[in-house]
Amino acid sequence: MHEMSIALSIVEAVEAKAREEGAGRISGVDLLIGKLAGIEPESLKFCFSAAAKGTQAEGAVLAVDEPEGIGECGECGMRFSVTFYYAECPECRSLRIKIVSGEEFLIQSITIEEEGE
Repeated sequence: MHEMSIALSIVEAVEAKAREEGAGRISGVDLLIGKLAGIEPESLKFCFSAAAKGTQAEGAVLAVDEPEGIGECGECGMRFSVTFYYAECPECRSLRIKIVSGEEFLIQSITIEEEGE
């Protein structure tokens, strides 16, 4: 389950930012995980709660935004929804498709609380 290693990396990154900001506690983390990123959000949430135990992020709410996969045809330029990497353009049937959305994986924001709050 690679979600656990991802969760550990997220905890490490948000703790580093919280320390930099002088925060006492992390109460929320907002992620952007595209549907083509190969990460299972529910598994990640489970792993995050385990990885955060005993850290500044313990108890933090992990929110995940999941943008759809969007492909763009290299022949006719049409953009359309994709659920996998090898798609066919519904307009011209070309297989020259570039994925333009859905592979994202990033920490969008962190909600931190100052010491003593």
